[in-house]
Amino acid sequence: MNSKTDEELINDFQNGDINSYNQLVYRYKDRLFNYIYHFVHDLDLAEDLLQDTFLKLYTHKNSYKNIAKFSTWIYTIAGNFSKTELRKTKRRKTYPASELLFEETEFIIKDESSNPDKDILNYSLKTDLKKCLVGLPLKFRTIIILRDIQELSYDEISIIIELPLGTVKSRINRARLKLYECLEKKGVINE
Repeated sequence: MNSKTDEELINDFQNGDINSYNQLVYRYKDRLFNYIYHFVHDLDLAEDLLQDTFLKLYTHKNSYKNIAKFSTWIYTIAGNFSKTELRKTKRRKTYPASELLFEETEFIIKDESSNPDKDILNYSLKTDLKKCLVGLPLKFRTIIILRDIQELSYDEISIIIELPLGTVKSRINRARLKLYECLEKKGVINE
């Protein structure tokens, strides 16, 4: 196990150590994939954008300066690719192939010992939550993904989305309120 910090690894990579690049990819591939997927909701597209993110890391390694955490820098790259793709998709008015072809749960073998009613409720809640999240304006969706799904600190979010800390905190509160209101309208949350 490599005990070097991300910042030490990127520094080593900038000095020609390809193994350090591989370590960074290994550390971030799953978290970044989940982050990107929550924007685009398309498995193949998320994988492509993840590859673009790591390609940019590889080709622009020297643009990283040790003034911010490496995680903040790489999340910013992934977020920018995701937002650019969302703008393109919005103009094209297309639907992700994975949404048209199947639901992710179609290929999961069910545990027969589980409670079917509970499974239905969980699936329904996840579906409603996903719909409400997708329905949020991008500025709110981004901040919810970064804070509540990726569990980044307020400071990291402030740097990634380039807003003051106070604005980040108030936007998180407004985004959560909008999400709550949407879930309430769907009958998921009762007053």
